[in-house]
Amino acid sequence: MKVIGIQTPVLKSGDNLSKVLLENSQIELRDIICISSKALATVEGAAIDLQTLQVCNEAKKLSEEHGASKSPEFYQAVIEETARMNGTIIQSVAGVVLTELKPKGMEGSFLVPNAGLDSSNIEEGYVIGWSLDPVESVKKLQSKLGNIGIILTDSGLSPRRRGVTAFAIACAGIDPILSIVGKKDIFGGQMRITEEAIADQLATIANTVMGNAGQSTPAAIIRGHRLESSEYCGWVPGIKREDDLYHGVI
Repeated sequence: MKVIGIQTPVLKSGDNLSKVLLENSQIELRDIICISSKALATVEGAAIDLQTLQVCNEAKKLSEEHGASKSPEFYQAVIEETARMNGTIIQSVAGVVLTELKPKGMEGSFLVPNAGLDSSNIEEGYVIGWSLDPVESVKKLQSKLGNIGIILTDSGLSPRRRGVTAFAIACAGIDPILSIVGKKDIFGGQMRITEEAIADQLATIANTVMGNAGQSTPAAIIRGHRLESSEYCGWVPGIKREDDLYHGVI
């Protein structure tokens, strides 16, 4: 399997993302394109101007509790984005707010830092997160790029693990979950509950070449993956809180 980064000029609102990707890569039939959620949100004009926000007391308190490491306006954006995606704030640690997001139409929920918002790779005074409708966004991008898979990615944290890894938000043309229930292990034992988080795994692989800083590589091609094409287009499914192994711990 090959992982090929797609380096582009700095993206801005209104850019034709499919055209930019085609001009800066050689996409082939059955490739899977992993694309940064921030890049997609940027070209769709989803950046939030912090100066337009009216700061509530909760946002002021969050900023004060963390030594003003981030402005009250930043936390106000987190609060509003959490509400937009039917979410809740779980807790905050070292200036980072853990949010649980339940977008309409998604099975389960996402646990993500700061409702997916980030102040890096965006002009000063703005924050950028996810596109307004990630499922519709990947559907449109796939229609313009042809018979390929699309995975929309973001970076986040795993319980008790240091450093970020990537995860998949939505995808098209690829099944996000691969069940191996009923298959045999190397000793002939039958697998009973295991499912492979294929979209998440590919997102993290892609992130090794995309990076999170100034690489200007907002997408990556996964080639030679041997995965079957799919008609799937939607959120990458999660699980209910009560079915989560970490329920009660987080």
